[in-house]
Amino acid sequence: MSLFDTKHKQKSSVITTILMALLLFLIFNFGMKYLDPPEEIGIAVNFGTTAVGSGNIQPTEPIKAAPQEQVEETEVEEEVVEEVEETPVEESKPEVSEEKVVTQESEESIRIKQAEIAKKKAEEAEKKKQREAERKERARKAAAEKLRKEQEAKRNKLDALIGGVNNSSGTASGGEGDDNQAGDKGNPNGDPNASGYYGNGGGGTGGNYRLTNRKALAKPKPTYDCNEEGKVVVQISVDKTGKVISARPGVKGTTNSASCLLRRAKEAALKTRFNSDSKAPTKQVGSIIYNFTLSN
Repeated sequence: MSLFDTKHKQKSSVITTILMALLLFLIFNFGMKYLDPPEEIGIAVNFGTTAVGSGNIQPTEPIKAAPQEQVEETEVEEEVVEEVEETPVEESKPEVSEEKVVTQESEESIRIKQAEIAKKKAEEAEKKKQREAERKERARKAAAEKLRKEQEAKRNKLDALIGGVNNSSGTASGGEGDDNQAGDKGNPNGDPNASGYYGNGGGGTGGNYRLTNRKALAKPKPTYDCNEEGKVVVQISVDKTGKVISARPGVKGTTNSASCLLRRAKEAALKTRFNSDSKAPTKQVGSIIYNFTLSN
């Protein structure tokens, strides 16, 4: 049977021949171009058996070693001894480590800087504290001035309502009061020895003293020097001897928390004295109620 008896076989053989020829062309022209093993590249070195040499005749066998001069050991030893004797021996001195000194100086400078920083912070904190205290003092004075003006306005209205006490005519000379204007401040029905300037003389400021199994012996009345009225309840603490050791005005039951009423109620409460009682607690808590009125 023929190998190329059909058209397809003939066509396949032609294609195969073309591909093989193309493959061989690529291999021979674009294939590997290095040698295996590769060529040696370098500089040729002359044959020899020693590190030094001279002449133009190349030996083929190792040559004999040249005789070396022998130096007597005694002479060498003497020279070494002489050199040692001539060389001065330096006394060993303790050396201070430069690195250690630098480290110590660095630590000392760090401590100094830290102390300076801490001092600066403390000074700044003190200045800040002083500024805050000054700010609070200015605010307190401003509030007090505002309150004074409000009270003065109320007093002027009250004077107008009761017929102008400050403008009343009379024959007496002199004056008394807490204002900047001339006159005798107070009420015609008041007590000449009283320290208060408001009310019509009949307003009650007496206290209601509440302390279990204890009786108030000294009952000073609070100074009534502001144009306010109402009830102020003061919480008190009394020791065994009957002395009021603390007072907190404006607790539950207070109807007017004006600062002037609270201040005067606290002052009166601290001056109050109760009977002594050895069986009483070291700190017995009670209360005092003050009623401030401008008129009956």
